Amino acid sequence: MDDKKLIQIIPSERQLALQSLEFYAFVHFTVNTFTDREWGDGTESPAVFNPSALDANQWAEAIKSAGMRAMILTCKHHDGFCLWPSKYTDHSVASSPWKDGKGDVVKEASDACRRAGLRFGVYLSPWDRHSPLYGSGKPYDDYFVSQLTELLTGYGDICSVWFDGACGEGPNGKKQYYDWDRYFETVRRLQPGACIHICGPDIRWCGNEAGDCRPSEWSVVPLRMKDTEKVASLSQQADDAAFRQRKLSARDLDLGSREALRNEEELIWYPAEVDTSIRPGWFWHASENDQVRPLEKLIDIYEKSVGGNATLLLNIPPDRRGLLHENDVRRLREIGDYLRSHFSRNYAPEAVSLTADPAEPGHGPEGLLEKDDGRWYAPVFSEPKDHPVKPVRIRLKWASPVPVRYIVLREQIALSQRVERFEVSLTLNGQETARCEGTVVGYQKILSLPDSPLADTLTVTLTDYRVQPLLSFLGVF
Repeated sequence: MDDKKLIQIIPSERQLALQSLEFYAFVHFTVNTFTDREWGDGTESPAVFNPSALDANQWAEAIKSAGMRAMILTCKHHDGFCLWPSKYTDHSVASSPWKDGKGDVVKEASDACRRAGLRFGVYLSPWDRHSPLYGSGKPYDDYFVSQLTELLTGYGDICSVWFDGACGEGPNGKKQYYDWDRYFETVRRLQPGACIHICGPDIRWCGNEAGDCRPSEWSVVPLRMKDTEKVASLSQQADDAAFRQRKLSARDLDLGSREALRNEEELIWYPAEVDTSIRPGWFWHASENDQVRPLEKLIDIYEKSVGGNATLLLNIPPDRRGLLHENDVRRLREIGDYLRSHFSRNYAPEAVSLTADPAEPGHGPEGLLEKDDGRWYAPVFSEPKDHPVKPVRIRLKWASPVPVRYIVLREQIALSQRVERFEVSLTLNGQETARCEGTVVGYQKILSLPDSPLADTLTVTLTDYRVQPLLSFLGVF
């Protein structure tokens, strides 16, 4: 497949909006919180669900303090217990003692998100281990679509619908074969702006739950990556801590380079999401209160995911009070403090000169200095027919040296993903103080320089690309 065909693959508006969220929260909460399990089996009594001080505003404010921009709530996990008063089952909050059966966690969470300026998404497990209809074919699909419809029509604007593909035998000993096309059509019709994640056409699973990322995370990948059954078989492991910490294998590392796509006939725009938990488990367990991940590890995951052309979905589970635990809240605040302190001052606009190859009219290098302003840099040259291509160089110079902790690059991904390889060099008084290189830029590439070397000049060189590269941002922090 030639380069011109590769750049015809572009994101939808909903995919662009989701990628711009960058960092958002998963909230796992159900009867498992009260039974101390990771997966329930559907036999739990609704009577066990009785949070003593549930406060979704506390969740939203803590999530916002970390710099996250959305929350996805597990409205129904595999146990089949609904956090809203569904008309289609009595296995829900309406049968619990919480608020005398008159509560609705989904409403409280969605309302709290809107008050905090966060977007709201829903998780609905396709495997309902409580429902006697599971394994019956269309009757179960009717039931599932009815509950999906409740969530998509009763709680305002939804940014995400998260399906994990969990699938096992029902009480009748039969497996349910999900009507994915019908589920997707329901989402598109009722919430056209919502992205469908993981077992869905919009956002793909990165391939593990440990927070591990590919060094090169491409958004243009083979159409076959959409195989929902394959995603389900690879991702579903009950109560398996070893699985949750599994790393990516070598054979999974290159999904979208020019070489990897050479013999592919059909491609899609399918960006990756990294999902992991702030604790060892997805649900709250008292035994894990002292096992909240260190700040350094969470920042490393952030740099490699949000800074590696993926989004980061970080799970924070409420405890039996219905509150995020103090240790989790403290860590979220520390994440936010770190990000605000390290990414608040951009040295790029302070440079005394910004030079680059000759540019298209209206697309000079000055378009690199502000995020999300609709501008981008486009060098002028005839489109390459052979490789290697002509290098594209962008250079910043400062009157006085600046300490460089992070370098941020972005492409204009509305016009596809084009950069295949780049280099960055920092110099001080003509002597190189740091050099780094990479492949994927995409939505965003964050280069981390822990020693914060001083530099008076920074040079970015695009050494390989799929036709004319289009950069939208260069930040130096």
